[in-house]
Amino acid sequence: MHMTKVGGGVQLGPLGTAATDWPIIPAPDRAIEMSADPQRSSVTEPLQPDQDQRKCGNLVAYWILGLCNNFGYVVMLSAAHDILSQNFNQNSEEESSSHSEDNSTRECNPTSTGAILLADILPSLAIKILAPFFPFLVHVRMLMVVVLAAVGFLLVALSTREWIAVLGVACTSLGSGLGEVTLLSYSSVFDKNVISTWSSGTGAAGILGASSYAGLTSLGLSAADSLLLMLIVPVVMAATFWFLLRTPGSRLHAWRSVIHCSNIDEEKTQQRPSSASVTESETSAVESAQLLTVIEKFKSIPPLLVYMIPLGLVYLFEYFINQGLFELIYFPNIWLTLHEQYRWLQVDYQIGVFLSRSSVNLFVVRKLWVLALLQFLNVIFFTFEAVYLFVPSVWIVFAVVLWEGLLGGAAYVNTFYRISVEVPFEKREFSMGITSLSDSIGIGLAGAIALPVHNILCQLPKPY
Repeated sequence: MHMTKVGGGVQLGPLGTAATDWPIIPAPDRAIEMSADPQRSSVTEPLQPDQDQRKCGNLVAYWILGLCNNFGYVVMLSAAHDILSQNFNQNSEEESSSHSEDNSTRECNPTSTGAILLADILPSLAIKILAPFFPFLVHVRMLMVVVLAAVGFLLVALSTREWIAVLGVACTSLGSGLGEVTLLSYSSVFDKNVISTWSSGTGAAGILGASSYAGLTSLGLSAADSLLLMLIVPVVMAATFWFLLRTPGSRLHAWRSVIHCSNIDEEKTQQRPSSASVTESETSAVESAQLLTVIEKFKSIPPLLVYMIPLGLVYLFEYFINQGLFELIYFPNIWLTLHEQYRWLQVDYQIGVFLSRSSVNLFVVRKLWVLALLQFLNVIFFTFEAVYLFVPSVWIVFAVVLWEGLLGGAAYVNTFYRISVEVPFEKREFSMGITSLSDSIGIGLAGAIALPVHNILCQLPKPY
């Protein structure tokens, strides 16, 4: 037995699926009616192919959007060690040979990579705080996201001063933060599985972003030239949003819905019965979500702390490791230089993130605080390694870094998946946007802590 649409809302059918995903009886006037005749109500139609294609297209689109949105953010963190070196626009491998001629001192940049982390997260944090309280003009927001991403790559690649590069990182951060809060909020009117594909895409951004930068520089390209090649990413993001993603409740792509906005109502009335049911339910749901007042939004925040606090702690711990301790963990006389070790540790971490962000359809983690506890144990391990350099093999560090990435990705995807199924629909859009603040707050705190810790550890003599 399954349940149908009643009174403009959407009720769940078997296994938690939306009722509108199930066959619906067509009526002559193209409206959806419930028949009093039991025999008639048992007659069903198969799902229309166009509806299946639209759903699959949106799932693919959200994967690509997640990839493009986080790509620049990841690249800037992977390039952090190079950006802070003295010859960013040259082949940075020359820098590794100029580090510490004295074997009694540690190989350290003058400034911690936590500085780049702050530039990569504070603008994002600010936009995430403000965006949920402003009108949800999705096309205007996405245009800003694309432009900021492109400007960020250009400024960093063409910079001749450190502050110009940092400004470019900040532009990338603004675009990434605005993109995340916008697309997570926008996901509330799509099938709930777009959260899974979005999370998988953001995880893929980690692998592709970190590995592409590490790979291109290993092939001999300068850091600047590598970043210029990545300008293709904002172009792909724009094409995906406006040409692949389908407007909810419409058979139009996003760009056509903007151009032909005056004809959308006519388009909806010409849809088949199964599509019409989706249109009506989605439209009423979106309208109810937009009726939340500012006071109601503030009242919705305390119940979300059960999701926000564990997520924030996981990100605090893992980014303190990545941007505060990675650069201080160095294995001399192996096949990787100092700069290469930092880059490939970032790649290893992102592989773990990708694997776990793609796992929510296999299993769901209910106790999010366990992930925070396990990540804290990783902080203890890496802090001791940064101080004493006691681990005998770089492969052990690579294994623990992979585990660290698995925990971080699991915290992210399980948090937003649980919100998508546990929070009432009318509060879901706001809840998605405001919860994304918690990871940014954790990352910002990690960057602030990394700066003094870097200075303290760099003053210590080598333990060997």
